[in-house]
Amino acid sequence: MELVIGTKKWSTWSLRPWLVLKRVGAPFKEIEIELRRGDATEADIARHSPSKLAPALKDGDLVVWDSLAICEYLAEKFPEAKLWPEEPELRALARSAAAEMHSGFSSLRGECPMDLGLIKKADLSEATQKDVRKITERWNQLLKRSGGPFLLGEWSIADAFYTPVATRFRTYGVHLSDYGDTGAAGAYCERLLETPEFLAWEAEA
Repeated sequence: MELVIGTKKWSTWSLRPWLVLKRVGAPFKEIEIELRRGDATEADIARHSPSKLAPALKDGDLVVWDSLAICEYLAEKFPEAKLWPEEPELRALARSAAAEMHSGFSSLRGECPMDLGLIKKADLSEATQKDVRKITERWNQLLKRSGGPFLLGEWSIADAFYTPVATRFRTYGVHLSDYGDTGAAGAYCERLLETPEFLAWEAEA
């Protein structure tokens, strides 16, 4: 398999399936393409992916070009990796959480882009603060339901999807205790940034 990714310092979408592939343990070739070069970036990615966006997974003649679709494909290809919870209710919640991250929180995305080389204190807009409150609430709800240590018990695709969020909170000095957290969400945030897979990505970024 080959995984086409964007610049590791910035690409949240690439980070998610990369973490999942590392968790699976299957060998893969990594093709990193420099982002933020306009048409040149798009042209480089277009050689690998019909979407002209990273990430894309190449497995033989198959190309899967969306981060969530890639993760779903890997969950089916490597069932022994248990990338979704085994319990049906927890699995449904994990899929809901991943899909919510995949399609939502646009203000946080736009105002606080992932940048692993940056630490700054941000003055968040009300819209972004609303996103942070919602994420804090969701994390606390799901951690209480599952008992942890990760969002739905053992590490899953849902955790891969929220790892870039954890980097944003760290980068921009967001303290979840200011948004209704009593400790569980903050501890979970730190836990995401301490997994061996993320530490490997960060070191390479």
